[in-house]
Amino acid sequence: MRPLHSLTILLAALLLAACASAPERRTGGTAPAPIRIVDVSPDDPLRANEVLIRAIGLVGTPYRWGGNTPAGGFDCSGLVGYVFLDAARLPLPRTTGELARAPGRSPPRDRLAPGDLVLFADRGQVFHVGIYVGEGRFVHAPSSGGTVRLDRIDSSYWSRVYAGARRIL
Repeated sequence: MRPLHSLTILLAALLLAACASAPERRTGGTAPAPIRIVDVSPDDPLRANEVLIRAIGLVGTPYRWGGNTPAGGFDCSGLVGYVFLDAARLPLPRTTGELARAPGRSPPRDRLAPGDLVLFADRGQVFHVGIYVGEGRFVHAPSSGGTVRLDRIDSSYWSRVYAGARRIL
């Protein structure tokens, strides 16, 4: 099976899964205008496909601050580091701040590629990282008491704190 064909099948499965999720609840105020994301092909589609398969396979793993293994749980940067090392044989820095400064390109928000790191900040301080999987969704380990999950990058919260992306594949 061709790598891009596999990636297409994976993205189609994600879209179908998205149809089964509950709609986001909005509380007061007006929602920001959605950002139209045009997915682009990753520079290394084979490695990106491996990263996506591994990351999505970890959905449901418990969050644990400082965690960096499936058995022990993950925090956000631990998840990213584990996935890229395990699936792409690419060691990455451990902290979110270091990942934000990692070598690579910074694609514009509306031209993300599957496998890009997506970064989130508050008052200029990067506090969270995830892996973009395509179609406006990313995998991440969000918070204490939660689990690794898929979320929409254009939801009201994640859209507001979005700080950029790093293309390292």
